[in-house]
Amino acid sequence: MDEIILTISHQPDQARRVIQQAREHHLDVRLVPELFGSEAGHPRIEWFERIPMISLHEEPLPQFALSAKRTFDVLLASVALLFLFPVLALIALLIKLDSSGPLIYRALRVGRKGQRFCCYKFRTMVSDADHLKERLRILNQREGPCFKIAQDPRVTGVGRFLRRYSLDELPQLWNVVRGDMSLVGPRPHPLDDFARYEVDHFARLDVTPGMTGLWQVTARQDPSFRTTLGLDLEYIQKWSLWLDLQILFKTLSVVVTGTGV
Repeated sequence: MDEIILTISHQPDQARRVIQQAREHHLDVRLVPELFGSEAGHPRIEWFERIPMISLHEEPLPQFALSAKRTFDVLLASVALLFLFPVLALIALLIKLDSSGPLIYRALRVGRKGQRFCCYKFRTMVSDADHLKERLRILNQREGPCFKIAQDPRVTGVGRFLRRYSLDELPQLWNVVRGDMSLVGPRPHPLDDFARYEVDHFARLDVTPGMTGLWQVTARQDPSFRTTLGLDLEYIQKWSLWLDLQILFKTLSVVVTGTGV
């Protein structure tokens, strides 16, 4: 026998005796904390003075990166709102002429750290769309917790045009200014989709959700939520302002061609 694997238990004295005996017999000792029977993330050993600590989770973006991203978001979103005001007014008029109901669709979404916020979009569906959602869920074409169907019968005529060019999401620029959202990041999910999250899905909530993201410009037509999650986590791990700019430029290209974001 060359090695002992010891599970940390509620009997520390016994564990110390085993470790001491292992040392006397020149055996390697490895510890398995009981916590690791559950989801433990990506553990890493850190030292505080001479005390070993197991780090299970830490914020993916340091404070200076969050501050830089926030400054970038506020500047670009504010300028965009100013220059796009005539377009916003025209869209509001078209919605009013097309169907009855509010101009702006307000819905609770789940943001960073699981915080709820009111997300703004131009209304693209009939006024009772939320009530019809559960009835249509059997037609869902997305894998995982999210809901989406092609040719959604709830979408209005003007709404279909707005969605094709992603114009319905322009009011989210106000969410960016408020700090609820970022220009780039994982897409925020409705509360009912969030309620279907599994443990490994929560990692996408480590950053502020965005109007567009890596998934939207690379694999939007892929119905697999696993693909979406993988791209969200890749974005979080590789984040930089340059990556945000690349995604924004790709988003403009996708929007102009009408393939939607």
